[in-house]
Amino acid sequence: MQNKHWSKFQLLHEVVTNPNIVVKGEYSYYSDCWDNGFEESVVRYLHGDEVSRNWAPRWEIDKLYIGNYVCIGAEAVILMGGNHTHRADWFCLYPFMEYIEEAYIGKGDTHIGDGAWLGMRAMVMPGVSIGEGAIVAANSVVTKDVAPYSVVGGTPAKLVKYRFEPPVINELLSLKVYDWSAEKFEALKRYLCASDIIKLKSAALAYDAQQ
Repeated sequence: MQNKHWSKFQLLHEVVTNPNIVVKGEYSYYSDCWDNGFEESVVRYLHGDEVSRNWAPRWEIDKLYIGNYVCIGAEAVILMGGNHTHRADWFCLYPFMEYIEEAYIGKGDTHIGDGAWLGMRAMVMPGVSIGEGAIVAANSVVTKDVAPYSVVGGTPAKLVKYRFEPPVINELLSLKVYDWSAEKFEALKRYLCASDIIKLKSAALAYDAQQ
């Protein structure tokens, strides 16, 4: 049996087998120290697990898109599968099989942007988009889209603050940092692990000029 410890983690591109989960790049990870790992414990009600993988789907299956350099804290939950066949607009919420196809309402795909961080035990509801560089506080429940480089927390999660001033956020988004080549990212890592946007832009321009 694997010895669990907070220092151990799973690189998502190495462990994801579900074709409905799309992982960008090789650096996104899940801290699996207190459960059975990303696919088994984090992603819930997504068609394609070990039981349902060979079933013929009754409706269009929603997908989960995960960017690069995404950090997912221990015991987080990403809830998939729309309303899970519980119709709040019907008198009875119970999912009777003879009406199961009518009962299902899709919420669309779920997106977790590059460089985002989901805190420990955060829950992401179906169909939500979490922007680049956003932080979801521990134990929060995300029911609406989260803006890039924002910090949200609570149940339901609400805006706490933005990580940087709006002009800096706009500059970061325009740089498309997470679409850089691995070589460029490595070369400019010192400027990324800092908070001086002028130095980062200058270093990026200098790097491009040398190529």
